[in-house]
Amino acid sequence: MKQALRTGLIAVAAIVAIGLYASIFTVGQMQQALVLQFGRVRAVLNATGEEKPGLYFKVPFVENVVIFDKRVLDLDLPVQTVLTADRQNLEVDAFARYRILDPLRFYQAVGNIGLANQRLASFTNSGLRNVLARSTRDAIVKTERGQLMHQIQEDVNRQAKALGIEIVDLRMTRVDLPAQNSAAVYKRMKTEREREAADIRANGDQSAATIRAKADREVTVILAEATQKSEQLRGQGDADKNRILAEAFGKDPDFFSFYRSMQAYETGLKGSDTRLVISPSSDFFRYFSDPQGRATASAARPPRAPTDPTASTGATR
Repeated sequence: MKQALRTGLIAVAAIVAIGLYASIFTVGQMQQALVLQFGRVRAVLNATGEEKPGLYFKVPFVENVVIFDKRVLDLDLPVQTVLTADRQNLEVDAFARYRILDPLRFYQAVGNIGLANQRLASFTNSGLRNVLARSTRDAIVKTERGQLMHQIQEDVNRQAKALGIEIVDLRMTRVDLPAQNSAAVYKRMKTEREREAADIRANGDQSAATIRAKADREVTVILAEATQKSEQLRGQGDADKNRILAEAFGKDPDFFSFYRSMQAYETGLKGSDTRLVISPSSDFFRYFSDPQGRATASAARPPRAPTDPTASTGATR
């Protein structure tokens, strides 16, 4: 009897524990919950901030709880091709960030996150196409990108409101030409750069030729002027030389004759094997026999150097 009573008490305690466990649930700080009774919503917890997160009770086996995330959720969209207003195909990669603003409407409209992501992706793709189709490529890529993303976000938010969802942020991470178009654009850009480089090289060659011709002309002019000036100086020097020699001859003819004879000897008797075809009694050697140069009647006339001091026959020094 006691054993049966003990067994009955244990069974009752187990049933009570199971019932108590089934009637208690918790709602976290970053969660919101719907309490359903046979599919009908009985309560919404921690959605508007009036209810606090914590421990809650429900009727076990009669009511069930559906938990939704209260944090910002991610939606990554696949790359899609969009035709712009100027008939340019662009590959657009975008993402969205959203949160469940009304869990009751969210549950009634989609029921779960997976289906919500599909509906939001459809809304976002439609908004991208509608807004970008009215804009040009330059506006999308450079000038009006921020305004266009704001317009797309507002358009998607109007549709997502029916799902109990709010779009927090929507961005286009990459906007680019398709691969085949990019190759054609790069090829055209390369051709333009090569043409510009060829023009620059041609202009450089033309400038170099102009500078080189100018330099050659200046060199020719400078050399001509230098030659002219050198000839003038040489002529002036020769004139001064002749004048000085004439003045010296006029002052002392004997010394001048002696000096010129010494210069003739130095010029005509150079080398170790000099040979002269000339008579020993010639006026050329008059200072050899008489220091006064009076060996011949023509002593007053300065001797001239022989025209061929390397002749192979005649008297030797």
